[in-house]
Amino acid sequence: MSYSPDYFRVLMTFVRNALIREMTFPGNFLITIFTRAFWFTAQIVLFEIIFREVNSIADWSRAEYFGFMATGMLINSIVETFFMPNCANFSELIRTGNLDFVLLKPIDTQFLVSCEKLEIANLSQTALSLALLIYAVITSGVVPDATMIVAYIALVLIGVAFFYSLMITLASTSIWFGRNQGLYDFWFYITVFARYPRSIYSAQDTLSGNLLSTAFTYVIPILLVVTVPARVLMDKALDPTWLVFVGGGLTLVGLIVSRRIFRWSLMSYRSASS
Repeated sequence: MSYSPDYFRVLMTFVRNALIREMTFPGNFLITIFTRAFWFTAQIVLFEIIFREVNSIADWSRAEYFGFMATGMLINSIVETFFMPNCANFSELIRTGNLDFVLLKPIDTQFLVSCEKLEIANLSQTALSLALLIYAVITSGVVPDATMIVAYIALVLIGVAFFYSLMITLASTSIWFGRNQGLYDFWFYITVFARYPRSIYSAQDTLSGNLLSTAFTYVIPILLVVTVPARVLMDKALDPTWLVFVGGGLTLVGLIVSRRIFRWSLMSYRSASS
């Protein structure tokens, strides 16, 4: 008889284990929440100072830009809660040989590697991001309808999926490189570009600006997965409108490619007992 694991039940077990772990070390939990809140406040204060001197950044007003910031923070907080701790731990599984035990379990290896450990404290950033998003929508005067809200949620999930595909691809290289800290540095460097709207880069009529805008729109869509959902919710026109489909299409390709790279990397794995 074939065994079909209940993935939702397994995920809920991971959540329960994460809660137990956080409550076992409440000091660390509180420190994480404090540092997240400090970083969040620092970002808000910085752009409040900037908007005292300017009326807009590119074509983004103060309220609209805060909506963009909230979207980026929201996507990042979900990724850091569910996937980043696991992908960062993948090289440790290989080094210690514990990946052997993961491979023996009757469940999809990528699911187990990606979701086993959760950083519940990072959800505090999710709450702060949602609060900022609500504030931005109210102060902008936009009244989003159900279609806009559903589209925004779907586009945020696409953004999460894109960053996950990029992260699991980098994590998979641990099997060949053993230690890939440099690649994780690359992750943080490249995701810096997602902190600013696409219009900032496209507005620069320079070779470097055009290259960055093109590369991070049509090759690695970092500028789309945050900008597009923010523009949809803030009722800002997309130019061109079909960019909403580019991010989704490239994310789907990224998920397929990352899955194949992950499975290919496992074929190169040599267990601790071999």
